[in-house]
Amino acid sequence: MRSTGDSRAAGGPYPLHGSSIRSHAQSASAARDATSEQIGYRGPTACAAAGITYRQLDYWARTGLVEPSIRPAYGSGTQRLYSFRDVVVLKIVKRLLDAGVSLQNIRTAVKHLRSRGLGDLAQMTLMSDGATVYECSSPDEVVDLLQGGQGVFGIAVGVVWRDVENTLSRLHAERADTGETLVGNNPADELARRRHRAG
Repeated sequence: MRSTGDSRAAGGPYPLHGSSIRSHAQSASAARDATSEQIGYRGPTACAAAGITYRQLDYWARTGLVEPSIRPAYGSGTQRLYSFRDVVVLKIVKRLLDAGVSLQNIRTAVKHLRSRGLGDLAQMTLMSDGATVYECSSPDEVVDLLQGGQGVFGIAVGVVWRDVENTLSRLHAERADTGETLVGNNPADELARRRHRAG
């Protein structure tokens, strides 16, 4: 269990901004992430999947809260391109803001989410008391946090992930390397196609 704030939960969570040792599984996850990061989503698609307005998306990109990891905007006429992970993070940021979590803690949580592999995100639950954000990676940690009186609401990142994946599967995507438009792209399908071609 890790936290973005100064307060401590039962069991003593670790700060989200702390460094972590990469395991073999995390390295394998990073390789999968690199493949999925070749598929991008333009601003309007990212907004539709994350449930935010284009104005929010633009503001968050300009202030560095959630910047597109595939292609930033380079002046007038260029299109930002967001990765699947970016869209998941956008949706989580919206939920944290709606719950009244401070922008400082949200920035720390975003940095932490970006440092984790996609496989790690699917197993993660974010809990918050409105001020501090905690990462829980097991049901026991969620229970410990609730018994300590700190948790008020939770975000199951895996549920957000599946929701975003479901929405994006009906929308247009773009290949970052060729610019080819993919209609009704599902990131998991693209990974399966690449593995099949490589095999």
